Amino acid sequence: QVQLVESGGGLVQTGGSLRLSCAASGRTFSSYTMNWFRQVPGKEREFVAGISRSGGSTTYAASVKGRFTISRDNAKNTVYQRMNSLKPGDTAVYYCAAAYILGNVDYWGQGTQVTGSS
Repeated sequence: QVQLVESGGGLVQTGGSLRLSCAASGRTFSSYTMNWFRQVPGKEREFVAGISRSGGSTTYAASVKGRFTISRDNAKNTVYQRMNSLKPGDTAVYYCAAAYILGNVDYWGQGTQVTGSS
C-alpha cells in the first residue's frame, strides 16, 4: 500500500511559478514510476508529467513541455513538479499518481488546487 499526499498548490498570477510536492508512504517508493495528472470540473483527468523509477527519464504533455519539470528524491520518498510561466489554462486540481506498470496507475493522491489568475 502506498499513500500519496500532495502539497504546494495555491493561487498564482499568470507568469508565476509554483512547486508541487508529493510525499509517499512506504518503503517501495522507488519501485513506482511517478506521475502528475490534472483535472478541471467537467473534463477528464489528463496526464501532465511522468518520471521513471530512477529519475533518469521524464515525459511531459505537450501543453506543459518546457514550462514544467518533474523530479524525484527516492531518499525522501517525494516527487516534485516545478511549474513555471503559469497560465490561466493551468488552473486545475493536480494529482500525484504512482504506477508500477507504466500507464496503469495504482495509487492516487487526494489532489491539490492550483489556480492561475490573470
